[in-house]
Amino acid sequence: MLQKLYVFFRKETVLSIAVILALLSMFWVRPDKAYFTYIDFRTLGLLFCLMAIVAGLKAVGVFDILAKKLLMGTSGTVGVIRLLVLLCFFLSMVITNDVALITFVPLALIIVHKLPKELGNYWLLKIVAMQTIAANLGSMLTPIGNPQNLYLYARAGMSAAELITLMLPYSATALILLLIWIQVAAAKAPHVCGSENDKTLLGFSDRKELNMEYLAAYLILFTICLLTVARIIPYQIPLVLVLIYMLLRNRENISRVDYSLLATFIALFIFIGNLGRIPQFSSFLERIMAGRETLTAVLASQIMSNVPAALLLSGFTDNYRALIVGTNIGGLGTLIASMASLISFKYIAKENRNLRGKYLGIFTASNIIFMIFMLILYFFLR
Repeated sequence: MLQKLYVFFRKETVLSIAVILALLSMFWVRPDKAYFTYIDFRTLGLLFCLMAIVAGLKAVGVFDILAKKLLMGTSGTVGVIRLLVLLCFFLSMVITNDVALITFVPLALIIVHKLPKELGNYWLLKIVAMQTIAANLGSMLTPIGNPQNLYLYARAGMSAAELITLMLPYSATALILLLIWIQVAAAKAPHVCGSENDKTLLGFSDRKELNMEYLAAYLILFTICLLTVARIIPYQIPLVLVLIYMLLRNRENISRVDYSLLATFIALFIFIGNLGRIPQFSSFLERIMAGRETLTAVLASQIMSNVPAALLLSGFTDNYRALIVGTNIGGLGTLIASMASLISFKYIAKENRNLRGKYLGIFTASNIIFMIFMLILYFFLR
């Protein structure tokens, strides 16, 4: 039994830690009906739908085709890397950071594996870290880019233009830093003869014809999910439609959903919800919040992620503009500072679990550097 638990812990480290934290928090807050209010069922439902849809599109070869089109239309490996990072940055503004990562990290992994081995190994972890930071920083510009913006800007009574104006200096600086990072990484990349221009080195094989029924169905479902992201339709609609379609027409796709990621989210919701009900923790927040809302939000995000931090801290201050800046900057830092970052980590773990430690090192170091620049900008603007 202990051996099995050890193997499970190594395979599902993030889930295991999240469950342990949730269980420990239960000693302070005993389970009751309020536990159900912790869990964001909309986020879980939408995440399930998107994982299922992306898995379905990947299975029919859509990402292979997209990867080939991107490479044929972009000059060199560095151009492709830049494009994949910028897609996450800009599209996260309208489809949220988690959707951008679910969509484009698998595509990046496919492309990296088409590169010569030495070059692919060099870019594998770097591009996923770049995409994750790009999605987290791009999403902070708009109300619909991430859940905490949508919640805080509505609570503050701000207009979309006011929020964009507030966050524009940070997004613009982040974009410049991302482009510099790509160029610096490219300068250090191993040189493989012909790799910058010869697309035949990428070794795309001809695939059988696409299953047009699956392609059309999953694209329609993806569009419906985007309408849910924009809060035009309730999340129950795509959830029911995705489940019905998979059960009736594509049952094998059910097994491709990453259920451990969903379980990780549930465990973290419980842990964070219990923190807010611990009197000592609430008193501590009341003492440190006054005049330090932004920094408190940055620090709180590191241990409970920025979305729950926004929900929790908004009950202790009405300086929502400071919380918006703080929770967006706070999405940088630790792996759980932004729950979207867990998505990228899970893709790396699924790719090769032995790479988890190295990826975590690259991810954390990069996040800290970006956070330092964002905080310097914050103090300058303040």
